[in-house]
Amino acid sequence: MTQPELVPNLAPNLQQAILAGGCFWCTEAVMTDIRGVQKVESGYIGGHTPQPDYDSVCSGTTGHAEAIRVTFDPAQVSFRDLLGLFFATHDPTTLNRQGGDAGTQYRSAVFPLNTQQEQDIREVVADLTAQAVFDRPIVTSIEPATTFHVAEAYHQDYYANNARQPYCMAVIAPKVAKLRKYYGDKLRA
Repeated sequence: MTQPELVPNLAPNLQQAILAGGCFWCTEAVMTDIRGVQKVESGYIGGHTPQPDYDSVCSGTTGHAEAIRVTFDPAQVSFRDLLGLFFATHDPTTLNRQGGDAGTQYRSAVFPLNTQQEQDIREVVADLTAQAVFDRPIVTSIEPATTFHVAEAYHQDYYANNARQPYCMAVIAPKVAKLRKYYGDKLRA
């Protein structure tokens, strides 16, 4: 399994996860306040252009997904917990779409960084399917982890810095509210 470049100087007690749940502003906002999450970076992964930027990724021609790279302490939050929150706060049943955002850049995907993560993803999807949590089949792809390209600075902490922007109020705020309502026990105190 190819390992993408991790954050330099990653402490030995920390791990990373790469998740794509549509717009990276949404998934970043959901994961930021989770207890044990040390850092969340918005970026691009899974494409064929060597130096993607926001405009090229939005064009749908690079093959990249908008994604987040989460650095977390597994003693406080497990990879499976992160997957649970990921699946609960986006629609994993719509192919290449999240709400009004359409195109392969908005696909639901997970990019495992090792064989254990891949196994965990497959088991979580199987469990959600067996429990019929969703009305339609889960279409979240499991893709090889390639180079993670950190997005431009203005995309980092987007919701925190732009909470009053109409897209944030209409699309991101309800996801964050759902997280706070149903998963408050996972949030930082």
